[in-house]
Amino acid sequence: MTNIYLIGFMGAGKSTVAKELASKTGARRIEMDQMIVEQQGMAISEIFEKYGEEHFRELETELLRSFLKEENLVVSCGGGSVLRDENARLMKESGRIVLLTAAPETIYERVRHSTERPILNGNMNVAFIRELMEKRRERYETVADQTIATDGKTAAEICREILM
Repeated sequence: MTNIYLIGFMGAGKSTVAKELASKTGARRIEMDQMIVEQQGMAISEIFEKYGEEHFRELETELLRSFLKEENLVVSCGGGSVLRDENARLMKESGRIVLLTAAPETIYERVRHSTERPILNGNMNVAFIRELMEKRRERYETVADQTIATDGKTAAEICREILM
C-alpha cells in the first residue's frame, strides 16, 4: 500500500480515521504533530510561541521528507501542513492525499475543549473556525486526491470510502 496522508482542518477526524485505517490495513500510523512534539521536547503551542509558525512548518517539511522512502504509512497531518507547496509535493511523491471535511459546527463541537490548538486560542467559536476553514478550503481541495465528508459517519465508514 502506498502511503495515505490525511489532511483537513483540525477536528475533521484525521487522528481517529488514521487509527482505524492503520488497524484495518496493518499500516504504521504516524501523528505528525505528536511526532514533532516528541522530537522537539515541547508542545506545539510552545514551538509557535518560541520560534514562530514558519519554524513549525519547516519541522513538518523535514518530517515529510523522512517518509519518502517508506511505504505502508497512514499519516495524520497537521491542519496547516499542506499550506506549503513543498509539503504537498512530498506527500504526492510517496502516496495519496485524502481530505477529510466537516461542517464548522461539527469542528467546534469536536475541538472546543482542547487546549492544544494554538491557532484557535482566544478564538474558539464557530465564526472564526468557519473563516479559517474558508481561507484554507481551496488549498485543501487543490492538493487532495480524494475528499470525504466526515459529518455523521463512523471511522469505519470513512475508512471504507478511502479504501474503495
